[in-house]
Amino acid sequence: MDQKELIDKIAKEVMQRLTEKSLEKGTAGQGSAQPQSRVPRMAPAELAGYIDHTLLKPDAIESQFELLCAEAVKYKFKSVCVNSSWVPYVAKKLRGTGIIVCSVIGFPLGGMDTRSKAFEARSAIASGAAELDMVINVGALKSGNLKLVEEDIRAIKRACRSTTILKVILETGLLTEAEKIMACEISKTAGADFVKTSTGFAGSGATVEDIALMRRIVGPAMGVKASGGIRTFEQAIALINAGANRLGCGASVAVISGAEAQGNY
Repeated sequence: MDQKELIDKIAKEVMQRLTEKSLEKGTAGQGSAQPQSRVPRMAPAELAGYIDHTLLKPDAIESQFELLCAEAVKYKFKSVCVNSSWVPYVAKKLRGTGIIVCSVIGFPLGGMDTRSKAFEARSAIASGAAELDMVINVGALKSGNLKLVEEDIRAIKRACRSTTILKVILETGLLTEAEKIMACEISKTAGADFVKTSTGFAGSGATVEDIALMRRIVGPAMGVKASGGIRTFEQAIALINAGANRLGCGASVAVISGAEAQGNY
């Protein structure tokens, strides 16, 4: 059996297991791809608590990060998410505000060696990051080298402090459904706290279908972050209804403004 066949075989076994759970518990149970309740409305302040306010553009300059932090404080977003070189600056700006600092690791390709990712993780944490969003080794996953993928995640998890949240970016737009399932399973086994859809640099972003699948695979105890192309209040609510409990947004203010415009108070 070659590596692709192995991935397909394991994915089918996982989906069969989930289907059996759904039949046992009914469509409203834990095995369902849909959450038990839907949220048609949400106050801006509540929605802000789901959002990682994000700036990852390679040409972003200091004044943009200053504005990013000011917006995060104004709207009380969950975190500010930046490349690791900007963590010290952002951590200083946000000190005492209660806004979390999040750093991406191995971004945006995920193909660097594990030791480099672990070093970046430790450095970001030492500089003030409380959450890390690492990019999975996409090429290793697609090659069927599942051991490397798992050890890559475990190494970053070992670099984390006990209070550091680890999210694994799957880059769903580059994966087959079977590979998405395997990526979720491996992330869960390796001890990650969240799985996340996308970097936003691979030509596709978060979809309701991917969030529903990811939630179904990881279950209710693990986090699911939607990221990539979220620009409106309606998109945000649809992704939350599908199972996301964190949203990565560069257009966070526009999303919140959409909530305000609709009178979601």
